[in-house]
Amino acid sequence: MQPTESEANANKPRVNLAALGILAIVSACVYAVDQLTKALVTQNLPLGSTVPFLGQLLQFHFVKNPGAAFSLGSGSTWVFAVFIVLFARRIRSIGWAVLFGMLLGGTLGNLTDRLAREPGFGRGHVVDFLQLYGFPAIFNIADIAIVSSMCLFVLLTIAGVGLDGRREKRSRVLSQPGASDQS
Repeated sequence: MQPTESEANANKPRVNLAALGILAIVSACVYAVDQLTKALVTQNLPLGSTVPFLGQLLQFHFVKNPGAAFSLGSGSTWVFAVFIVLFARRIRSIGWAVLFGMLLGGTLGNLTDRLAREPGFGRGHVVDFLQLYGFPAIFNIADIAIVSSMCLFVLLTIAGVGLDGRREKRSRVLSQPGASDQS
């Protein structure tokens, strides 16, 4: 017997407005801070210059990056943004909303550079300016948000938290030496 239309609609997941709101707020904050810091760097530092911030530990080193993440995937930045927007309506968990907000804000920050900066529309170079001592890449606020979202992804996955906020119930298998599976 097939469910009626009202039963099918009752079982259909609803959009969680709180989760979408958090996703939007986090995304907007990441985007705003990313764009503000990039504007400050481009207006105040000559390209290629280095300014110590925390001694050698953290320096501002202004470069223009033609790649997406760590100079990779220069033509695919927009794919991440489209994926997140299409996927967002499935999110019911605050943790996942924060994760996707960071990812969307960071992706949009770098996408804005791709679309609005030289050498031209869709090929613009991303402004990078943060350099950690001993770290092989120079990055920006958007990159920090993207990497942080991936760390949160690992934590939520290990904790078994689903997109709906429910924890996955895992069965424990206790094995003791000499124990058998007898009832």
